[in-house]
Amino acid sequence: MALIYKICPRPLWREAEAAGQFTGAPIDRQDGFIHFSTAAQAAETAARHFAGQDNLLLIAIDAEALGDALRYEPSRGGDLFPHLYGPLSLDAVTSVDALPLGADGRHILPAGLLPA
Repeated sequence: MALIYKICPRPLWREAEAAGQFTGAPIDRQDGFIHFSTAAQAAETAARHFAGQDNLLLIAIDAEALGDALRYEPSRGGDLFPHLYGPLSLDAVTSVDALPLGADGRHILPAGLLPA
C-alpha cells in the first residue's frame, strides 16, 4: 500500500469526521484540489507551510484507494506532489496521529517520515 499524507489542523479534521468526508483546507479549496505529501515530502511540508503551528494532525491515506482522482503533479523544485481532485473519503484514511511540536519548534514526525 502506497501512503500519502495530509497535515491538517485538528478542528478542521474533526469537521471532516463529522461530515464523513474531507473537502480540504481553505488553500485546497482555493486551488481546486487537496494537497498531499509523500513520505519523503512530509517534513518539508510541515516546516514550510505549518511552521510553529500546534494542534495539528498527520493523516495517512491509502493512495491506491483514491483512484484516478489522485494525480501526481509538479510543484516546488519540480517534485511531483499528490493532488486529489475531489473530496477525500474517510474510508481511504489508514491513520490519524497527533503532529506535536518539539522543544525546537519543529514538528515531531514518525520515524519513517523524518528527513534523511
